Amino acid sequence: MRSGPRPATASQLEEYLRTTEQQTHLRFITCGSVDDGKSTLIGRLLYDSKQVTEDHLASLTADSRTVGTQGDHLDFALLVDGLAAEREQGITIDIAYRFFSTPQRKFVVADTPGHEQYTRNMITAASRADLAVLLVDARHGLLTQTRRHAYLASLFRIPEIILAVNKLDLVGYSKEVFDAIEKDFRVFAAQVGLESTVCIPVSALHGDNITELSHNMPWYSGPTLIAQLETVKVQDLVRDAPMRMPVQLINRVEPSVRGLAGTITAGSVRPGDPVQVLPSGQASTVGRLVTFDGDLDEAVTGQSLTVTLSREIDVGRGDVLVAAVSPPRIADQFEAHIVWMDSNHLAPGRSYLMKIGSLVAGITVARPKYKVNINTLEHTAATTLVMNEIGVCNVRVDRMIPYEPYVESRDMGGFIIIDRLTNDTVGAGLLHFALRRSDNVQWQKVAIDKLQRSVLNGHSPCVVWFTGLSGAGKSTIANIVELSLHDVGRHTYLLDGDNLRHGLNKDLGFTEADRIENIRRVAEVAALMADAGLIVLVALISPYRAERRLARELLSKGEFCEVFVDSTLAVAERRDPKGLYRKARLGQLVNFTGVDSPYEAPESPEVRVDTSTLTPVEAAEAVLKHLRSMAVVSSG
Repeated sequence: MRSGPRPATASQLEEYLRTTEQQTHLRFITCGSVDDGKSTLIGRLLYDSKQVTEDHLASLTADSRTVGTQGDHLDFALLVDGLAAEREQGITIDIAYRFFSTPQRKFVVADTPGHEQYTRNMITAASRADLAVLLVDARHGLLTQTRRHAYLASLFRIPEIILAVNKLDLVGYSKEVFDAIEKDFRVFAAQVGLESTVCIPVSALHGDNITELSHNMPWYSGPTLIAQLETVKVQDLVRDAPMRMPVQLINRVEPSVRGLAGTITAGSVRPGDPVQVLPSGQASTVGRLVTFDGDLDEAVTGQSLTVTLSREIDVGRGDVLVAAVSPPRIADQFEAHIVWMDSNHLAPGRSYLMKIGSLVAGITVARPKYKVNINTLEHTAATTLVMNEIGVCNVRVDRMIPYEPYVESRDMGGFIIIDRLTNDTVGAGLLHFALRRSDNVQWQKVAIDKLQRSVLNGHSPCVVWFTGLSGAGKSTIANIVELSLHDVGRHTYLLDGDNLRHGLNKDLGFTEADRIENIRRVAEVAALMADAGLIVLVALISPYRAERRLARELLSKGEFCEVFVDSTLAVAERRDPKGLYRKARLGQLVNFTGVDSPYEAPESPEVRVDTSTLTPVEAAEAVLKHLRSMAVVSSG
């Protein structure tokens, strides 16, 4: 090792271990625009702190000659850029985590990509960082991506910021250049609420002001980068906060003893402490704190363990064990900052998944109240959010959840948004506060329930959802099915898409957002009618799988029947009973399904009828046959 020989004696080794155990930890990220020198800076830190082994140094020397960008000099960025694509292009694509230490402190550093399309990677690292080193190329000053990363650092509550003005060697180590950039940054930092900032002029390539003050910049007398990293005070607020532990798993400590497994995200807990489980609010006291190495007298923030309770209560994954003396609030509607990270834009009203702590729940995001112009910080009107845009929206969760505002708790206030179909992470959110309506509106218990209504009707409720292209035959088949059900004494109602647009949905157009809202309203009405014990037939193009899935999820198992009324576009267009395809082809109708708006065919419908080969009566009989198998219609 270049760091010298290891301790030679047992006493020296013990002293070394005691020293490292007492070292504090700092998690920090490097961020900024592309090619500002983030990887080179981290490589220089590793090199100057003697964290590079002899064999690694030899490899670095060889790589610098073949794929490096610094001629005959060492390319320190190669210590961090591990992917072949990164080395070939000279950029960072993924987050690169590195660990190093000095006698004063241990460090975990994340090198985040500078390209705009990889902003999501920066967000991942920022959510856990104690400090951010924001790099600026002295030749270019503050760029849009620099401002975006500074704004995100503020948004994600990174408490300490170091502005490293890099590549001073390329501007003659000019004090005037540094001063101008520092002035611009401090104005922007004040606007976004970055209060604790230190500005340091550096040359990562040549090591100026990295670990030692540079002779090239005698005009600078502040700390070196490593000195600032070693001495900055990081408040560990979560250790002093009330106890919080998201439940990851229910396991058996002993055959007759259930335990709640998880990691404490805030505070501490001891046996005998009064606790609650949220969102149910059930109370108990802590029995044991169980770990692989034995029981604990106390568990603190960051420890993973199993907690037993003195009184058995109903707990599941996603619940949160909290200190009873200071529990968080619960709600299901919030205002939140949303950072959109997907190439497909946000679809307001669409059902996504939210992951907050260990809980996964359904979430819908309303049309943005506004989005933020990163350069001016102006709030501008928006109907959606596209990749890397940041806005403020109201969100609705499909259940009550325990929460704390993100400014108080990263763990209880931060969440990610997941696409239901692809399972991709498409956004990140920060809860501000619960909407007042969430706290005031509660479910009212009613005396008569769905089962009693169904008994009175003499049959089970069901929603039969006909989906397909315009002209495929949905309304025709639905009418025939309803007539057949009516003839055998079934209580029905037909919700036809065209009819609903005369009343309930007459305020909606045919944009993607309006279509999503159209389907949402129809699905809610259908669910209410099913609760009344009816057989509800819905005839609606409903082009998106996500919204049809939402409609299904509003019903109990066995109460939803998706009927794919399948027809080729050519056949549907030849029928064109309303002349709509002709108008769409002439440009007189926009956002028409099958022409300039997509239709996502069902992947696993309960019934598929091909109306290119079946008559409407034959198609209706196939639907009725399936309803008999569901026991909605008698087979007798």
